[in-house]
Amino acid sequence: MSEPHNPITVIIVDDHAVVRQGLIAFLQTQDDIEVIGEAENGVQLLELLPHSVPDVLLMDLIMPDMDGVEATRRVKTISPHTQVIIFTSYYKDEHIFPAVRAGALSYILKDSKPDELADAIRKASRGEAVLHPRVAARLVQEVQGARRETLNPFSELSDREMEILRLIASGISNREIAETLFISEKTVKSHVSNILSKLHLADRTQAAVYAWNQGIVRRDE
Repeated sequence: MSEPHNPITVIIVDDHAVVRQGLIAFLQTQDDIEVIGEAENGVQLLELLPHSVPDVLLMDLIMPDMDGVEATRRVKTISPHTQVIIFTSYYKDEHIFPAVRAGALSYILKDSKPDELADAIRKASRGEAVLHPRVAARLVQEVQGARRETLNPFSELSDREMEILRLIASGISNREIAETLFISEKTVKSHVSNILSKLHLADRTQAAVYAWNQGIVRRDE
């Protein structure tokens, strides 16, 4: 006969009492999950931790006194083995990325089905991440974008734009660039505008500094 497993211990952190009560009522129906505490913000959570260290934290994001991001950061310092599931209604970049950087393992939305939440808790206890599809899509886009920029920050620039960027970095004016390339000054201005837009820069000076920093113009040129 196999030995019974210890239940997965959970603390719920949410500033809405009705949400906490609903989650507790549902999780009490799960034989392998035990709610060992609740808190309405990060401050209350930190007061609980010395007495009750959970396997999994179900963490809201927007809360008074201490929000979910700061609470996650502190929890991962105090108890690295505790896994944090962000459970929220918010999924914009300014919510997703700080939470993940703070150490959250999973990120699910409050419109998830109850069984999906229970499954996420079980997976978190094993160190397996669960991401809402919207959140997963944004993280993939961010990683792919960062990889492209790391490999070649100028990948979106055409050959002509790269040529003009090098000339900008050499310190010559739009008129001088036009004369050098035998094109109109209006065309140069259009290329410069495209370069600034693609590199997310404000002006020619920033473009020149960026080109120097990225090494496309050498000091001896």
